[in-house]
Amino acid sequence: MSFQQGLSGLNVAAKNLDAIGNNIANSSTVGYKAARAEFADVFAAASGGSLTTQVGIGASVAAVRQQFTQGNIVTTQNPLDVAINGAGFFRLSTNGTVSYSRNGQFSLDKNGYLVTNNGAHLTGYGADATGKIVASTPSDLQVTFANLPPKTTTDARVAMNLDSRASAPLAAFNAADPATYNSSTAMTVYDSQGNAQTLTLYFRKTAPNTWDVHGALNGTAIGAGPIGTLNFDSSGALAADAVFPLNIPLTNGANPLAFDLTFPAGQAVQFGVDFAVSQLTQDGFTTGRLSGFSIGDDGVILGRYTNGQSRAQGQIVLANFINPQGLASQGNNQWGETSDSGQPVVGPPGAGSLGSLQSGAVEEANVDMTEELVKMITAQRVYQANAQTIRTQDQILQTLVNLR
Repeated sequence: MSFQQGLSGLNVAAKNLDAIGNNIANSSTVGYKAARAEFADVFAAASGGSLTTQVGIGASVAAVRQQFTQGNIVTTQNPLDVAINGAGFFRLSTNGTVSYSRNGQFSLDKNGYLVTNNGAHLTGYGADATGKIVASTPSDLQVTFANLPPKTTTDARVAMNLDSRASAPLAAFNAADPATYNSSTAMTVYDSQGNAQTLTLYFRKTAPNTWDVHGALNGTAIGAGPIGTLNFDSSGALAADAVFPLNIPLTNGANPLAFDLTFPAGQAVQFGVDFAVSQLTQDGFTTGRLSGFSIGDDGVILGRYTNGQSRAQGQIVLANFINPQGLASQGNNQWGETSDSGQPVVGPPGAGSLGSLQSGAVEEANVDMTEELVKMITAQRVYQANAQTIRTQDQILQTLVNLR
């Protein structure tokens, strides 16, 4: 009599229950992937005789494989929570050892690095001083809290309408006398130290379709005469952009303000309606402190500053494998590369087969509790049935022993 079939059946049923129990235990683990036990039948090697009468000697566990299907994505209140929608894994580094995970619950350590709960660093592409992403070998991502340096104004633009019905003032221009000019506007520009400077522009009609533009910085006139002249055609338009180069000395220790003041053709016009400014733009800004940051679906970590500017601080990368089931589970929601998984394909989210990211969200475990409970009932019945075959074998053996 052989008890091997029933014993092997008990072993594989117990292994199946282990896998089911582990799935249920991790049903609340973010990024967990459900595993299933896969079995194979066992036959003794036959060296002769008829194979048609061969009886198997039981079952064995061929593999326990995790199923890398998409889990549900749920939103959270933490901007550092990131969910992967699609294929790919977060690339993590622990003292130089690379691992992979689907758990996007990150936080900042004391040095500003994005880390997991067990201290592994999230990796990605860095950014240069201008906020341009530099795609190279992925490195640990770090959020810098340094102030954003100021940028001096190098270009200023004015879009407006000058009233063609206006009459030319008779008296000489005097910024303190509104009767000596037709209209004015002011805009803020920034010096090399990030100080705000007020640039006032005065428009004075000198002849039909011709206007002088005078300027003052913080109330001090720029030059002895106009900084430029606008010449409109008979339809009230400029033939081309009117560009007035300015170089204004400062007394606060900053570099002189040197920028182009541009009146764009098609946007600076002269029509028979009241004076109105439609747009004032310039490219300078003062220094800014980091007020917050966000993570886009492309993985770019965008810092927001108190001066209204934003700048990329890095980009999260994803890694994918030809055979994800070949990855080795390492615990702590991490997997390691093996020869069976193949080498990782690393790139920004959304590139190729890689999925996209969703900030302020996490991916739940892909465990279906209803399915697991039904599997548990089935596995329990299989275990009981295999125990029953052992019991039957025992009864038959006992019958043989009792024969006289």
